[in-house]
Amino acid sequence: MNKSIEITSPYTQNLIRELPLIDKESVSNILNTAHNLFENQAQWIPPYQRIQILERTTLLMSDRIEELTLIVTNEGGKPYKDSKAEVQRAIKGVKLAAEHISQMKGEQVPMELSEASLHRISFTQKEPIGVVVSISAFNHPLNLAIHQIVTAIAAGCPVIFKPSLLTPLSSLVLADILEEAGLPSGWLQVVLCDDKTAEALVINPKVNFFSFIGSAKVGWYLKSKLAPGTRCSLEHGGAAPVIVESDADFDEMIPDLTKGAFYHAGQVCVSVQRIYVHQEVCEKFIHQLSKATDRLIVGNPLDKNTDVGPLISPNEVNRMEDWVKEAIEKGAKLIIGGQKISPTCFQPTILFNPPEEAKVSKEEIFGPVVCIYPYTNRDEAIKKGNALDFHFQASVFTKNIDVALETTKKLNATAVMVNDHTAFRVDWMPFGGRDTSGIGMGGISQTIDDMTREKLIVFKSKHI
Repeated sequence: MNKSIEITSPYTQNLIRELPLIDKESVSNILNTAHNLFENQAQWIPPYQRIQILERTTLLMSDRIEELTLIVTNEGGKPYKDSKAEVQRAIKGVKLAAEHISQMKGEQVPMELSEASLHRISFTQKEPIGVVVSISAFNHPLNLAIHQIVTAIAAGCPVIFKPSLLTPLSSLVLADILEEAGLPSGWLQVVLCDDKTAEALVINPKVNFFSFIGSAKVGWYLKSKLAPGTRCSLEHGGAAPVIVESDADFDEMIPDLTKGAFYHAGQVCVSVQRIYVHQEVCEKFIHQLSKATDRLIVGNPLDKNTDVGPLISPNEVNRMEDWVKEAIEKGAKLIIGGQKISPTCFQPTILFNPPEEAKVSKEEIFGPVVCIYPYTNRDEAIKKGNALDFHFQASVFTKNIDVALETTKKLNATAVMVNDHTAFRVDWMPFGGRDTSGIGMGGISQTIDDMTREKLIVFKSKHI
């Protein structure tokens, strides 16, 4: 008998929908469907048709913005205004993917540079890599699906997509929209399954590319189990450091950092977590950031005025409470927040100078908690910012261009923002972690290119 999963509202804990899970015996059929489509090149979707499908998808999504927004809000708990921004961003992502198809091209490789290469012409061309299996996270249920599904379709690859079991509804609606837009049967299979079944999917030798967004522990484990030749990209968490110099512009910085720290209740892999503030302005910084934090409206994500919604589960709220309590017991000063509002919501929280051994200082918080540390020596602050194994995005606030350039060079991150928060992202820029935080870059165009492979063609003729 097949098992099922209950999708509940993170805010009310009310049941939204119950959905069946596939069993391990279904894996072979799912993989064979995708593999057979790829093996038979007569079934490949030509580029012009991929463009048409994705262009129709953007139109259909644009007609359903309100519906999609409510799905994202209800299943993930992201506040309405942020969920709507996610939907609009997702539509832009589909447009970017459609546009990039025309850029998937090879190049001529020069010949006749040696006697051995006479009478030859050569060029490369891009081909789809093959079957893509993608596993996604809960925190951006529609936009992450775009990054892992639509990119594969743009590249010409059949894709098997496993969403988070906490937030699968957005990807199921996206699958319906893609089908309505003309995507042939089998090219996208959305599967709901447990971890063991997902592992069986991932490690099968018929998989050519594995895309993972989620915890480092799971991602690196699955990478170690991949069949020989399977390429992959992994996107894990971070513990984003921010350097605040004494000349920083407070009027611009405080709203940015408030947003970067508490957007989606801090459940973002590049959420502002550790802020290193020059001692000269530390007191002013604490005062202004706490005032901005105190103004945030926390509660029902369907309320259009809500700034911070629930955490994804009550267990996460309990974890926040435990981590904050531990930090305070070890010497951190509580500036604001630190308490449960309800079983599903936690106050936006600022901690001052928690010790390095506290969990909030050494692990990814993934919740509405930000830590402030004073410094007098910028190099020491950068050293502490780089000290953890997580290296994703970082930022520096200063008006001094020399300081900005030096700091961006020394911070260990894939991206460093100057006078902006660490969670800034647009989908045409490279995005991804390094070291423990991941492998590969996850922008729309970068992912499409990752899902292709290059073939060299050489013509030899005495007439050349």
